[in-house]
Amino acid sequence: MKTPFNKILYIGFLLLGFYQVLLSRDYMQAASSFGIGLAFDPFDPEQKWNERPMWQKVVLFIHLGLVAAMFGFGIGLNDKQQ
Repeated sequence: MKTPFNKILYIGFLLLGFYQVLLSRDYMQAASSFGIGLAFDPFDPEQKWNERPMWQKVVLFIHLGLVAAMFGFGIGLNDKQQ
């Protein structure tokens, strides 16, 4: 895929995830949307990981941490509701 198309999909899944968190309060679906968004690398997907600038690595790791936090938050809230 070309990078501009990846950026559109990446931003789209991020917006969908934020909608699911803020308006529908569905944290598991938000985690899924955020995780799917990671599949669409918003940066140059042809560039090797070791060649990427540090700020791109940091952005992707923060995004991955957000996905993990949403899954944990969703599981924790679901556990309390039962």
